[in-house]
Amino acid sequence: MDTQTFDVIVLGAGMAGLTVARRSVRAGSKVAIVDRRPYGGTCALRGCDPKKVLVGAAEIVDRARRLQGHGLDGVPSVAWRELMAFKRTFTEPVPDQLQRSLEGSGVTTLRGAARFTGPTSLRLDGHDLRAERIVIAVGARPRTLAFPGAEHVLSSTAFLELDALPERMAFVGGGYVSFEFAHIAARAGVQATVLHRHARVLPGFDPDLVDELVGASGEVGVRVATGFDVSEIAQVPDGLEVRSAAGEAVTVDLVVHGAGRVPEFDGLDLEAGGVAFDERRGVLVDAHLRSTTNPAVYAAGDAAATEGWPLTPVAVHEAFVVAANLRDGDHATANYAGTPSVVFTLPALARVGLLESEARERGLDVVVKQRDTRGWYGPRRTRQAHAGFKVIEERSTGRILGAHLLGDHAGDAIDAFAIAVRHGLTAQDLRTSILVHPSDTSDVAYMV
Repeated sequence: MDTQTFDVIVLGAGMAGLTVARRSVRAGSKVAIVDRRPYGGTCALRGCDPKKVLVGAAEIVDRARRLQGHGLDGVPSVAWRELMAFKRTFTEPVPDQLQRSLEGSGVTTLRGAARFTGPTSLRLDGHDLRAERIVIAVGARPRTLAFPGAEHVLSSTAFLELDALPERMAFVGGGYVSFEFAHIAARAGVQATVLHRHARVLPGFDPDLVDELVGASGEVGVRVATGFDVSEIAQVPDGLEVRSAAGEAVTVDLVVHGAGRVPEFDGLDLEAGGVAFDERRGVLVDAHLRSTTNPAVYAAGDAAATEGWPLTPVAVHEAFVVAANLRDGDHATANYAGTPSVVFTLPALARVGLLESEARERGLDVVVKQRDTRGWYGPRRTRQAHAGFKVIEERSTGRILGAHLLGDHAGDAIDAFAIAVRHGLTAQDLRTSILVHPSDTSDVAYMV
């Protein structure tokens, strides 16, 4: 049987893989892209984009409730089935659109589960493929839960396909997925509970603002149970009973997995390709995102063991690096400085740069500016009950080292700080900038 040969084969048609494929074919390479799932990846089909559609409806309900008696009369409710139908108008066209776009640009599109058969060879549904370079961009999947009854837990993907919501839901894990989904569900009338095994939820974010968010969550009906190490889920007459190792129990109708993700290496047989990897972190790569054990292989996105956070913009940034190195030889490296991250709860929680604790652990002499901003014009205009910030500046230079925001538009305003951190801007640079007023981003000038 003939072997199909290419200059570059990309494994995974998410944002990282799509970016590498498009840039490589534009550079004149013969490129194939392979995915066993519909093209689009987590962000477009099972994550960021569909989630934000649901958040949009929840935001309207939340703001309308806050403005009752202050200019609004009557609170809308979430029509979940209609909302999901609207969400699908964003997700369902994506795979075919992407496949047509790729083929139109000259990329060979292949579907199925590929596996390595050698350092530069793959097997795909009985067909042999070979390439000078192979890029692993397969993304991540929910990590396997090992406790009894784990089969009752819905994945985050399944949550985003529910046609109806039950009265009671539990979300396993205290990260951003659980919090975002719990806030969406709560605005739709669900009794939502977040179950986290450790003492602190959202450990990557500023603890003072996290505490404020936990308080805000409780006010809208999201219970946050810390120190709840799930040991078993059992069917009971009135639903599912989630039990902890300490003997606690919560009875709900549905349980959703928000307890972390791992690279989706299932069936890839990286050992046969001589590709070293860490099951939790990804393919082991050097500074150029090249495999440390197979020089023909590169990796990007959630499948690569890098310092970058598992975020779509990081995956795209790494894809730029890989594509440049495929085209011109290893010269490009990733720069993760100023990467922002947002929990799209209501209110939203955002961070960029160093936490206060990280700055102090490094022995940096810093000035920490922190304030509750509920009385400021923007939060007051929409009657936000929880809003604030913390900004970390280097004392000697005024350089912005980190910023942490809580509020309705924290996910937008944090980008100003992201630019500041990445490019070494100072508090004076931000204070003297001319920004749109009134806007939530214009408040940045008053936070430094």
